[in-house]
Amino acid sequence: MTGFPRRRPLVLSGALLLSCVLALSACGSSDDSDGSGAGSDAGRTRTVKTAMGDVEVKEKPERVVVLDTAELDSAITLGVKPVGATHIEASDGFLSYLPKDAVAGVKDVGEMTNPNMEAIAALNPDLILTSKIRHAAKYDQLKKIAPTVMTETTGYPWKDNFRTHADALGRKAEAKKAVADYTAHAKKVTAALGGPAEAGETEVNVLRFIEGADIRIYGERTYIATILKDVGLGRAPISAKAKDGFSYDVSPEKIDLADADVIFRSTYGDPKKAKQTQTVGSGLWKNMRAVKSGNVHVVDDELWIQGTGYTAAAKILDELRADLTRK
Repeated sequence: MTGFPRRRPLVLSGALLLSCVLALSACGSSDDSDGSGAGSDAGRTRTVKTAMGDVEVKEKPERVVVLDTAELDSAITLGVKPVGATHIEASDGFLSYLPKDAVAGVKDVGEMTNPNMEAIAALNPDLILTSKIRHAAKYDQLKKIAPTVMTETTGYPWKDNFRTHADALGRKAEAKKAVADYTAHAKKVTAALGGPAEAGETEVNVLRFIEGADIRIYGERTYIATILKDVGLGRAPISAKAKDGFSYDVSPEKIDLADADVIFRSTYGDPKKAKQTQTVGSGLWKNMRAVKSGNVHVVDDELWIQGTGYTAAAKILDELRADLTRK
């Protein structure tokens, strides 16, 4: 019986101590962010506008977790190595086009559509980057772990999303350089293709064979379409018929609708289950003018479709130049 009276003061002392620590922490954050210059940058915070409202983030986040490929590309582009990242279901690791040293040591926190909350929390992050379209349902859980910056969606608005990522990471100067480099690079590719007029005369389609789905012909409101537009390339008329500007989906029996001067194609998942094998072996495919002229180019799905960032875009520009100037 004598043990109980002794334990109660200890519990109260622990609670009191925790309250004091939290109070001191809050005071420290306030002092560091008041613009007076007191304290280190590590204690200061900034307000970032996100799809979920304003979010307070550290001036220079050091332990960043990214939950999708666009956010991973952005972080690497800006010189930030995340402590954790998700992977795509069909992949056995992170985006293969990224430099190996850039992702070495990054902890895999699960598949993109179902990240492991315990694994994320264990990394003690000070910032989480993702999008509302991917993880809105998990926002309340995520923000309890660390400040969570979400963009509205992914894909087409990748340039706006990149600016949000750069703001959250405190890397606006690096972002400005990345954008300038990309713009100059795109202009060089256009020049290599004979200039804007000649580039615009080449009709291009981008196809994706997807396991368990129809064949996707990408429309104008997609990541890859913005790169083609920045180079000044023309698009086949079918791309304008894409639902919501995203894609026009066809079966192998209607693959001839995808014909164009040039076709770039990728595959997600097993080629047979994605209907790639049967499609490219069919008479309809072989009779397409792009196929007959040797202007069908197989590209890496992770790079062309999944990456969705400036590091991927730079490599895509190089491939566009090489493929379209090949004699």
